[in-house]
Amino acid sequence: MILRFVTCRDIISAAIRAGEYGFWASHVEAVMPDGSLLGAHADGGVQKRVPGYDSGIMTRELRASLPASADQDATFYEFLTSQLGKPYDLTAIEALVTGRDWTTPDSWFCSELQAAALRHCGWFASDLASGFSKITPRDLLLIISGRVAIEEGTK
Repeated sequence: MILRFVTCRDIISAAIRAGEYGFWASHVEAVMPDGSLLGAHADGGVQKRVPGYDSGIMTRELRASLPASADQDATFYEFLTSQLGKPYDLTAIEALVTGRDWTTPDSWFCSELQAAALRHCGWFASDLASGFSKITPRDLLLIISGRVAIEEGTK
């Protein structure tokens, strides 16, 4: 399993970075086995995109490879595929300040979709510490960095 953390030159990325107290990553998506990128986007909800779709505006990228069993790997990608077509959770942007239940499965913010897939496949504990209403890209990177060596790269 590979997660791709990025930031871009656009207003939504800037708003997310501000809500993350200046952390650089504003988006995270999964690299699918066929090389496509599956994530939740403000413009179109949960969808697959071709590699390089953001090459004109992406300014920074980090790819994190997560060790997983074959069953975890399959379950992770099956979960993500089952979410295709669900809307983007615009309230999650507001929740960077106000809070909300990040596990609500009717719509997704990028990092919450990936965290839900990791939780669904058993990659991390089914219950994270209580009292958290959101998972930002920064939070997700922190969660996985406890198990995976992270080497940051730039575009």
